[in-house]
Amino acid sequence: MKAATSPTKRYPRYAWAGIALGLLAQILLFLNVRFAAVWLTPLMWTAYILSADGWLALKTGRSWLTSRRREFPLVALLSIAIWLIFEAYNFHLQNWLYGGVPPSPILRDLAYLWSFATILPGVFLTSELLEQRLPPTLTLQRLPGWIQGWPAFLLGAAMITVPLALPVPLARYSFASVWLGFIFLLEPVNARLGAGSLGRLIKEGNGRRVLALLIGGFLCGLLWEAWNYQAFLARGGHWIYTIPDALRVFGLHYGQMPVLGMFGFPPFALELYALYHLLRTLLEGDRLLGPPAW
Repeated sequence: MKAATSPTKRYPRYAWAGIALGLLAQILLFLNVRFAAVWLTPLMWTAYILSADGWLALKTGRSWLTSRRREFPLVALLSIAIWLIFEAYNFHLQNWLYGGVPPSPILRDLAYLWSFATILPGVFLTSELLEQRLPPTLTLQRLPGWIQGWPAFLLGAAMITVPLALPVPLARYSFASVWLGFIFLLEPVNARLGAGSLGRLIKEGNGRRVLALLIGGFLCGLLWEAWNYQAFLARGGHWIYTIPDALRVFGLHYGQMPVLGMFGFPPFALELYALYHLLRTLLEGDRLLGPPAW
């Protein structure tokens, strides 16, 4: 009698489609096809998300597009909502502007929203893949008590409001305050709501997730700026940083980003985590979708 065999794990079909999409976008860009240049950022991030999610499913048996399909649309929608907060700040801080976008207002808005919708999925997937590679016994020291109390909340509130009160020439120097302020503002709020927070992760002995978010944010920053620079060279859809020259250390850049700005991506990932879990809790995500998958 032939012994039963366990099913073989396979790389999901949608993940192969993601790889094909990424390769096709790069080939078309090399061939100077205008469509690929204009839409490169959302195309490449969609390709990356599909292929990375498939890899996560292959390695762990679960992923956003296999076992968390109900939550994934919420991640994408809240990704748009969260990034629009920073776009609103940019009206006053004037740290970046867009170029090479579609001339049609409808297509331009579609390009923006599609691109914004990939931010949280990209960061969360990258961080979760990294988390699988970190030692499961990795722990971090407990956060100082004030981080989850009124001192942190007031500090965060000041950090995200003072830049808006500054005149534009000074406000342009203060985006780091916004980048970090939401972390301090939301840590005590999320702790009181019982939402996902850094303190909760550390208390539960899940320090590797915090580290994975920091590294994942930085790696996503490398990808954002690499693909943005490709689009810039092809005169496609891209963004240009307009931060003051004083912040451009020795004129060094990675793609379009001054090297100093690369240090903003790790805390940005923590900020995304905090904002997502706050909004998910306020929308009663646990009741509608069950406990958060990540």
